[in-house]
Amino acid sequence: MKKIFFVFLLILIVGFGYRIVFSTETFLSNNKSIDIAQINAVKKLINSNSKYNNRIAFFIDMKIPSGQNRFFVYNLKLNKIIDSGLVAHGSGSETKIKGKLKFSNVPNSLSTSLGKYSIGNHYKGKFGKAYKLYGLDTTNSNAFIRDIVFHYYFDVPYKEQDNYICNSYGCPMVNKRYFDRMVAIIDNSKSNIVMSIYY
Repeated sequence: MKKIFFVFLLILIVGFGYRIVFSTETFLSNNKSIDIAQINAVKKLINSNSKYNNRIAFFIDMKIPSGQNRFFVYNLKLNKIIDSGLVAHGSGSETKIKGKLKFSNVPNSLSTSLGKYSIGNHYKGKFGKAYKLYGLDTTNSNAFIRDIVFHYYFDVPYKEQDNYICNSYGCPMVNKRYFDRMVAIIDNSKSNIVMSIYY
């Protein structure tokens, strides 16, 4: 009887361990890391104002090609990436040099703007649920009047790929499945989450 119990317990432990490893596999970032200066800048902002979430922040590294995971969910307390996914950039950020981007804060530029954002309230727009973004730096101060929002789009792939993905009109735009995970984080946060887009 004891042997059966221990075999059952061993199977349970192995099964549980397997589930943890493979359920978190998609949350790892394939040896990608976030610039420490960006993390420190976000921490400094968060420490100066209690309205910002001091546990979770979003980072988008525009140096990484769009077909690779470059949207990172970062645990500020544990100092580690806990999720990552694909994110599109603005079509106005494209240059004639493949892999090189440009950025703008100018209305109608269709470009991504670099800087820190505060994620605001959600609304239902032409792409479904979306979150208003408020630029916190001079480089993205026009985000709200430019209608730069965080939203999903069905043409954004879920998995990493060798090719570049589609472009947005300047908004950080992700896959619906990934967006739903972000929604769970944003909607359960009692304070505003900071998103930092950098290059």
